Formats: sequence, structure tokens, C-alpha cells
Amino acid sequence: MALKKHHKIMIGGLSTFLIVLLIANSVFIYILYGQLQLSYNRIESDIQELKTDTQSKLNELTINVLQTQEELNSLGSEIGSIGQEMNLLKASAGEDFSGIIEEAIKGVVTIRTDVGQGTGFIISEEGYIVTNAHVLVGGREIKAITYEQKSIDAEFIGYNPDLDIALLKISGNYKELQLANSNDVQIGEKVIAIGNPLGLQFSVSQGIVSAMRRPGPSGLEAYIQTDAALNPGNSGGPLINKQGKVIGINNFKIGGGENLGFALESNYIKDSVNEISQKVMNQTLI
Repeated sequence: MALKKHHKIMIGGLSTFLIVLLIANSVFIYILYGQLQLSYNRIESDIQELKTDTQSKLNELTINVLQTQEELNSLGSEIGSIGQEMNLLKASAGEDFSGIIEEAIKGVVTIRTDVGQGTGFIISEEGYIVTNAHVLVGGREIKAITYEQKSIDAEFIGYNPDLDIALLKISGNYKELQLANSNDVQIGEKVIAIGNPLGLQFSVSQGIVSAMRRPGPSGLEAYIQTDAALNPGNSGGPLINKQGKVIGINNFKIGGGENLGFALESNYIKDSVNEISQKVMNQTLI
């Protein structure tokens, strides 16, 4: 039986609706797929960036760990080297100094600025340090490196330009060195100089007192002459007697001569330090 006209129209309309529905569904699926693909690409990109950033941070951490390990190994080697050298020095120094080097060296510090370095020594357990003023010339930052290899910011307190004495302060409590009465120093007595010659930290040299009351740069006859080896970097370090006390601060040497070093006498150090501390802090230190 032939379809009537209205039946044909209904079937045609239904077919058209189904076709449109299929096309719309296909378009919707295509758009949804595109959005999912974009989201996937974005997530993939984020994951890749995260991987790259994580790897970069891991590399940086690894480098820092390696550097720290190298520094610790170097520090351990340096401290071990200092200990070995000290044992050799104690053995070679004989009975005069075998018992005092290990204690005296704990009161000595390396003084380092952004333009140079020298030596200093601690004169009170509160962390006051004496050094030569010329060690600090031109420097904007001052650090004191202790025997334990701790680098500590040092505060500048004051100085005496005529005697080339500077007073510094670091935080903490320390083993101090005591000043002897330089009037009791005898020509020919044995002494040691502790310092930082040419960057070799906490080096010890032995000698004798060659003369007393030698004139210094200012003409003041206040210097001990010694044949203990002094080199650049020894400036500001202590000259120590057999009792482990400071009899002078190593100041300069005569160029071109052999074993001609000079240290400002301890009595002048004491007067100069107390003058500075009285002026700045209204108190005496030693």
C-alpha cells in the first residue's frame, strides 16, 4: 500500500531531525574532544615544566651538597694540618714551648678585610681583640677567623695611629692571652711569634729577643727586636714568652735584612688599649 502524502512528510521530517541530531552530536563530540586535547596538552606542559624545575632544583641541591662536602673535607684537612703542624712545632720547640703553643694559639685570630689580611689576638674573654691599625686600612668589612675556623664579624672600637694599635670586638666568649710586663723582658730569652704569614693561618716561628727599646716608625723607642721570622700577614700577631704571655705585638720588619723583626712592647699595648677603651666605652680592659 502506497504511503500517503502526510506520512511521507512525517518520515522526511523525522529523517531530517535525526540527521541534524547526528551532525550536532558529532560537532559536540568534536568540540569536546578538542577541549580535552587542549587540557591534556596543557597538563602535559605543566608536568614537563614541573619536571624541569624539579630537576633544576635537584641539580642545585646536589651541587650545594657537594660544595658543602668539599668545604667540610677541606676544613677537616686544614684543621688536621694545623694539628699536625702544631705537634711538629711542639716537638721542635723543645721544653721551652712544648706546653704552651697549644693553649696560646687558641687566643690568636686571623683578621681579614675586603682588601687584605693580618693577625690579631684576644685580650679578654668577652672577645676584645688587638691588632695593628694598618691591617685594617682601606677595608670596609672586618672578620675575625678563630682557631676553630669560625668567621665572625668584628666591630671596630678605636685605634691609636701613633702606635699602630687597633681595638676590635667579636661576640662570644673566648680564651684570652695575658700581657706580660715588658720591663721584665731579657735580651736573649726565647720567644715565639704566631701569625698568618702570606695567608698561612696560625703559623708559629721561634726566635730570641735580640734587643729592647728599638725606635719605631714614629721614633718612639718602644720596640722589641727579634730574630723570629716575620712576614706579611704576621702584623698584629703576638710575640709570646716561655710563660705563654704576650710581650709584644708583631709590627714590622726591615726589608732586605734577615731576621730583623720588631714588636711593640706589651706595656705600650696595655696603655694604648686602655686609652682607647676609656675614650670610647669609659672603662679599662686590661
